[in-house]
Amino acid sequence: MKQPLSALIRPHSKSDFFDHYESNTPLVVHELGDSIHELTALPFLESLETVLASWPKKVDAYLPGIADEGNSTEVTAEAALEHFNNGAGLLFNDINTISPVLQSWLESLKLELGLSTLTYARNLVYAIPSGKGTAAHFDQNINFVLQIHGTKRWWVAPNPHVENPMSRHTIGLAMDPELDSYAPTSMPDQLPENAAEFVLKPGSLLFVPRGAWHRTEAITDALSLNFTFNAPTWIDILTAALRGRLAQSSEWRATANFVTDRERGDEARETLDALLFKLARDVPNWNASDILEATEAGLDPPEK
Repeated sequence: MKQPLSALIRPHSKSDFFDHYESNTPLVVHELGDSIHELTALPFLESLETVLASWPKKVDAYLPGIADEGNSTEVTAEAALEHFNNGAGLLFNDINTISPVLQSWLESLKLELGLSTLTYARNLVYAIPSGKGTAAHFDQNINFVLQIHGTKRWWVAPNPHVENPMSRHTIGLAMDPELDSYAPTSMPDQLPENAAEFVLKPGSLLFVPRGAWHRTEAITDALSLNFTFNAPTWIDILTAALRGRLAQSSEWRATANFVTDRERGDEARETLDALLFKLARDVPNWNASDILEATEAGLDPPEK
């Protein structure tokens, strides 16, 4: 079986990598060379022009102001080069959809990481003009950034403002309402001062942990390929299994009637209380294996 994780982190061991992964610290490697030849040899990654010529969908182009995908507009591939030449960064979403090679690497890497089958795995390509970059932000996903062309500088810092965020946030843009509900502190107005600096050249790989603050600046015109994994949280695992279990009950499948009716609102609350009472009696019978069997197709049983 293909083992792309080893190809992306050499000469580090998987044990070394998982030390960084579990401690939410970045890992950088350089001069990967032959281990990633299958990726760097992809014809459409030869240049920005070949990416544009191969891409059948819209491209996200950064707008003036905050350089971020949250401040972007969709443009045609034909118009994207003009935006790039005018200083706009470009983002190609889900580029694995045009490449069986990338799709194979994604699936194998997801297995090596032990991520849930509910994980949204995708490849992104970023094209950033010289002197431009991406504003300081953190992501809710796990990122492996492979520099394909050009040189780009990264700054990555721990996130003391919110642990395990479930959505991304960019400094200068509005905070997601759900993120705002559990973030214990307000967001900063600049990248933390303790950011580590990394310079990526062709053949460099940077692992960016979920939730870490980071920003970038292209030293030259730069093209990078991301392996990005939006993995479910334990909240997502439980709620997915819970929905599947409750879907077996005609009572739970019933329409939630009268919840906003002033005269019959008490009836709605009584119905829901009765359902919750039954659920509370059922929950003590649940265990982790039952829940994971409901969400993980073909999950192997744990070793005894």
